[in-house]
Amino acid sequence: MDHVRGAPHHPQTQGKIERWHQTMKNRVLLENYYLPGDLERQIGDFVGYYNTRRYHESLDNLTPADVYHGRGRTILKMREEIKKQTIRKRRLQHKAAVA
Repeated sequence: MDHVRGAPHHPQTQGKIERWHQTMKNRVLLENYYLPGDLERQIGDFVGYYNTRRYHESLDNLTPADVYHGRGRTILKMREEIKKQTIRKRRLQHKAAVA
């Protein structure tokens, strides 16, 4: 992983982190926080969710944790096999319904 810096004060070159901030902001604004600790906990929970459970379209619908830990290819192969089995099953069901 390489750390790449963009031009300062130029949001167009900071697209991914700007999108992350927008997503976090939208999530945080959904609730009211009465104590600073509540807000900090919610942000921490969001970071965990974003990195370990939320699928990212730019990562082939994998989580960042899956990609970082090298599980991406295995997961994609499993999904492909499940897709093939599902297609086979549906074709058999369709043939049985038509016959």
